[in-house]
Amino acid sequence: MSHAHPLPFSVLDLAPVPQGTSIGQALHNSLDLARHVERLGYHRYWLAEHHNMPGIASAATAVVIGHVAAGTSTIRVGSGGVMLPNHAPLMVAEAFGTLAALYPGRIDLGLGRAPGTDQATMRALRRYMGAVDNFAQDVVELQAWFQPAQPGQAVRAVPGEGQDVPLWLLGSSTYSAQLAAALGLPFAFAAHFAPDQLMEAIAIYRRTFKPSQALAQPYVLVCIGVCAADSDQEARRLSTSSQQQFVALRRGSPGLLPPPVDDIREVASDAEIAGLEHTFRYSAIGSTDTVRAKIQTILDATGADELMAASQIHDHAARKRSYEILAQVRGQLTETAA
Repeated sequence: MSHAHPLPFSVLDLAPVPQGTSIGQALHNSLDLARHVERLGYHRYWLAEHHNMPGIASAATAVVIGHVAAGTSTIRVGSGGVMLPNHAPLMVAEAFGTLAALYPGRIDLGLGRAPGTDQATMRALRRYMGAVDNFAQDVVELQAWFQPAQPGQAVRAVPGEGQDVPLWLLGSSTYSAQLAAALGLPFAFAAHFAPDQLMEAIAIYRRTFKPSQALAQPYVLVCIGVCAADSDQEARRLSTSSQQQFVALRRGSPGLLPPPVDDIREVASDAEIAGLEHTFRYSAIGSTDTVRAKIQTILDATGADELMAASQIHDHAARKRSYEILAQVRGQLTETAA
């Protein structure tokens, strides 16, 4: 191969609310990070819908996407994802049709099947578990709202109809892989928190993919956790923020993103640490060389078409630095491939 097409690197921003930070500051941080990674050449910037989570500021996902898209100019901005069971497909089409009208050619709509929340919050959202079972037909309905209106069509998505809004299916299991393949849609796997079925889901997706108007060949995006710093030791220390947050979530008390600790063993049990090592086994934590080696291994194993990185780092400047180091890694991998 004389010249490698550089693999796109992208960002999943879980809009973290660090301890000592307001929601408003967290959302300003998201825009600041988006501008930073746009300058660094990242391809897309996704935000995720979570509810009843004190440490995540992006519950009103389309609103935050609008905030980020308004303050950037070239990077694609979208959802990773919108949890479709929480919404009427028509309203999703209207929201993302509005975004596409404002920021043409830059908006992605990634769709998730999990409600992203607990039963009590689902009731507060006026949604019921049955909505999860309707996911496939809701995706097809949503696709239809983006089509040009038919003559005599009684209900239309205005905005939405005729808009170019690429749909993605997000998954942490094989279900969405099968649906993405059947519908001929790009597929994004959440290996940053659900590593177990990564390889199986990708294999099923590629094997059963049916070309569509949207996509001629399978397209796999793999999302991993990345915590890069100037030394392995510093990166490991910074990564204890996301570890503590995850342990708190597993204990049933989700909270703000805590500052790092020198040793995770001070705040988590052996069993919890074993769980962390399992859950975060695809995470790239370390200096430039360490992160590059880990990412190369993941790319070799998955054959991913695109890599997305989630960096849950308490200090905003350190988080920006992590994405700078990751951009250097991407440059080095591109040179090696060439």
